Amino acid sequence: MHYLCTSKIYIIIYMIDSSAFQGKTAAYYTLGCKLNFSETSTFGRLLQDMGVRTAEKGESADICIINTCSVTEVADHKCRQAIHRMVREHPGAFIVVTGCYAQLESEEVSRIDGVDLVLGSNEKANLIQYLSDAWSGVKEGDGKHEFHSVKTKDITTFAPSCSRGNRTRFFLKVQDGCNYYCTYCTIPFARGNSRNPTIASLVAQAEQAAAEGGKEIVITGVNIGDFGRSTGETFLDLIKALDRVEGVKRYRISSIEPDLLTDEIIDFCARSRAFMPHFHIPIQSGSDDVLKLMHRHYDTALFAHKIQLIKQRIPDAFIGVDVMVGCRGEKPEFFEETYNFLRSLDITQLHVFPYSERPGTAALKIPYVVDERDKKLRSKRLLELSDEKTEAFYAAHIGKEAEVLFEKASRGKAMHGFTRNYVRVELPASQASDSLDNQLVTVRLGGFNHDKTALKVSLE
Repeated sequence: MHYLCTSKIYIIIYMIDSSAFQGKTAAYYTLGCKLNFSETSTFGRLLQDMGVRTAEKGESADICIINTCSVTEVADHKCRQAIHRMVREHPGAFIVVTGCYAQLESEEVSRIDGVDLVLGSNEKANLIQYLSDAWSGVKEGDGKHEFHSVKTKDITTFAPSCSRGNRTRFFLKVQDGCNYYCTYCTIPFARGNSRNPTIASLVAQAEQAAAEGGKEIVITGVNIGDFGRSTGETFLDLIKALDRVEGVKRYRISSIEPDLLTDEIIDFCARSRAFMPHFHIPIQSGSDDVLKLMHRHYDTALFAHKIQLIKQRIPDAFIGVDVMVGCRGEKPEFFEETYNFLRSLDITQLHVFPYSERPGTAALKIPYVVDERDKKLRSKRLLELSDEKTEAFYAAHIGKEAEVLFEKASRGKAMHGFTRNYVRVELPASQASDSLDNQLVTVRLGGFNHDKTALKVSLE
């Protein structure tokens, strides 16, 4: 055991015997957001460095890592299902559960048959250490049902992650936690308060991604616009620094709160070298009355200003918008306000989420409850509106030239990729080639494919 002192913070470093990991296999299952997928990818890399191989499809693994989500009741249910399935499919494996559900219900999760180790949000950064400690005293197949988690206020660690996803893109985690505490949301309780690493460390990770061949990086986090609370920096400072990293051709900003998407950030993206004309902005409701009930930090006027400014400065920008339907307090007239407001905006796509009641949230005190039938009807109307807007956006690009970053396709399948402004394209299987994977190619955009999920392109 060694002690390291940095800026008066004492870190205990335990020596890990990597021989216990050699020759082992691991299986992974991830639920939830892009951040979770990024973190799982990092877990995989850490285990690979210890000599652990990812199990092939159908192969029984020695270690199973389940990274959970808890954003809805359905997500909780899916997490439990995933745990049971992994235990069943990998008999005798050492089962590790982490993520948001593991943080919020750590003891309950630990009691599930087959679960050996549960790690909360503060502990997952030390996965290898916990595995080493636990593994050394466990006989194969004997579940220890251990759980390690701290209270929300004590979640202070930041687990770095810059990992290649299951596609071409890399995902760079720049921030974790949230200080907003919206009335419907459990994420601040699961991930703690907002925190971040330094810009210098993130630039170094981006440089490493570029060295590994990464051409596109998605900037991820829980509330990325809040970047800088830990270091006295700003999100604008961060993207300016990342824009200067040689080798990275594209950056995409994942979901960013409208009140934190400053006019200066929009102006910078409009003139930057590598930040794509692509924004993802949650509104949650187009009714100011509902936004107040949610304790959101903006109103519809501010949101409309952001959309108008983006389209003024970057006319071809793709704008995705998150919206929640059926939350407590959303009376029929408030939903109609939301629908009409969203229809009026020059946006590209809606990500529609039915409201799910979460234990311990302030929203449960709001008396007006929307029944499930109405939730489904409202979701259907917004999804139809989304399809209408996305189709119109795609149609406006037919016949234009665009630079596409292609992604590897399964043998005999069509190849897909995305333009700078996130139009999905489809290359026929007859022209697909592994040599095109992770390559930027200029093409002319044709008409819609069979299900209108992409525009057809050809290299001939």
